[in-house]
Amino acid sequence: MTLKVGIIGCGGIANGKHMPALKQVKEIEMVAFCDSIIDRAEQAVKEYGNESAKSYEDYRELLKDNSVDVIHVCTPNSSHAEISIAAMEAGKHVMCEKPMAKTSEEARQMIAASERTGMKLTIGYQNRFRTDSTYLKQACEEDDLGDIYIGKAHAIRRRAVPTWGVFLDEEAQGGGPLIDIGTHALDLTLWMMDNYKPKYVVGNTYRKLADTENAANAWGPWDPKKFTVEDSAFGFVTMENGATIYLEASWALNTTDVSEAVTTLSGTKAGATMKNGLVINGEDRGLLYEKKIDLEAAGVAFFEGASQDPAVNEARSWINAILTDTEPVVKPAQALVVTEILEAMYESSKLGEPVFLNK
Repeated sequence: MTLKVGIIGCGGIANGKHMPALKQVKEIEMVAFCDSIIDRAEQAVKEYGNESAKSYEDYRELLKDNSVDVIHVCTPNSSHAEISIAAMEAGKHVMCEKPMAKTSEEARQMIAASERTGMKLTIGYQNRFRTDSTYLKQACEEDDLGDIYIGKAHAIRRRAVPTWGVFLDEEAQGGGPLIDIGTHALDLTLWMMDNYKPKYVVGNTYRKLADTENAANAWGPWDPKKFTVEDSAFGFVTMENGATIYLEASWALNTTDVSEAVTTLSGTKAGATMKNGLVINGEDRGLLYEKKIDLEAAGVAFFEGASQDPAVNEARSWINAILTDTEPVVKPAQALVVTEILEAMYESSKLGEPVFLNK
């Protein structure tokens, strides 16, 4: 069986991740492409579409095509929920790029639509599909670390502010590095700990370097007038069982201790860090040890034909879940908790006090 896929949003994340990855999945054809800038959709048709592929300027017109089985939503955060819900109501399975939604209420509406329509829904947390991630997840599942009670979610860039698209627009995105890259680190940490019951959140966001003119930056100087989001954010999450998660995220921060989309875990039996390669640490026969894991020969446990490209692994796993009618690796309920915590961090920063969840 060949699934027909439509892409809504043909900008950076679609071209950088979704479409190249899907091109390597033999069980699909990309048949429809939509973007508010029609030239982008037409270019995607030429580069990734099959012979009969069509371009659209309005996603509603694309969703009328009953031959399309799957939709990948690659638009700004503010439209994730609207488009995902409409796609599921049109009978399409949905892969929505991270974060799940701009707000937790929108995320809950997405889950309700999936349950109501019977369509599958997943969120684009491709870092789960890295070799170090799948190895560490298996170690956690097999209780190698014991009870994991401390998690640190790292997403720190020194100077790498994205200057294109709507990344700097709070209205379109809902925030800056916290919701953009902090979301990946938090997802990994919660997944490894298998703990999705936050009790309360304390957070602080900062906009300290955003007004710098002609700043040094990986993608060239940013425009301070357009920089309406935080440049860094830090917070603590206390879970219902007493476990603690520390979350740090920045696009611009005066530090050389940089790492992105990685986690550090401390359990009763051992600890692990993904910084500078995957290292397990612990005690054995009265002596302390550190073991660096050689990941070169490892594969991905979720399906056959694993590659070293997490985006390709994510796409194959997602399509396989549809074809075999099984749950996707990234479950919507898990992604909802990520959004709830991020939202609470922003709220805590504004209020200057802890925000309690699941009251």
